[in-house]
Amino acid sequence: MLDNVRVILVNTSHTGNIGSTARAMKTMGLSELYLVDPVSEPDSKASALAAGATDVLGNAKIVSSLDEAINDCNLVIATSARSRTLSWPVVSPREAGEKLINEAQTGKVALIFGRENNGLSNDELQKAHFHAVIPANPDYSSLNLAAAVQTLCYEVRVAHLASVEQGHQHTEEAYPLVEDLERFYGHLENTLAKTHFIVANHPGQVMAKLRRMFNRIRPDSQELNILRGILSSIDKVAKKD
Repeated sequence: MLDNVRVILVNTSHTGNIGSTARAMKTMGLSELYLVDPVSEPDSKASALAAGATDVLGNAKIVSSLDEAINDCNLVIATSARSRTLSWPVVSPREAGEKLINEAQTGKVALIFGRENNGLSNDELQKAHFHAVIPANPDYSSLNLAAAVQTLCYEVRVAHLASVEQGHQHTEEAYPLVEDLERFYGHLENTLAKTHFIVANHPGQVMAKLRRMFNRIRPDSQELNILRGILSSIDKVAKKD
């Protein structure tokens, strides 16, 4: 299960944080690290701070976009330190660990961490099913990147150990990959544009709110296929008109 849990760092500025992340991951049994458009690739400073986790660091995959890092994942949880203008389903670190391990039994899952100075953008946060918020001291809630990674990875390990003890019980639903969800959202937006429900040049927050709704509902693969079929039937009628 732990092999299916992917840690993703987005646009990391300091290579030392990459090395410290690798160390935090290995202490909790995680090994799959993705780096999305890092300012600098891992260097000697990263290796020094990775300590005995240079294998995790050396096997890290560098990709150019967040989409590339999460497309093959069934579940994506993004970390966020503050509330946003558009609220999103929020889980605690403990709940995040449980959800990740539950679905890691059948496919890839991802935990995303943002930039050191300003975290993840709203667009990046909207690619996640849930947001995990660490309940830090409100008077001093500043956590460095490696500390945040360590906290979440610890909860993943706790959930993993509990799952092993309970005999790997998990839900039976087969959830779609992120890339399948993105195709659905693209299809939905195109159909709503054809029916003039949204205006292409002024879409507003409609698609963001629909993403939030479907992330909250979490349609499984069969349900998503039904939704795609409904959209296709609407497309056919719209084309005739």
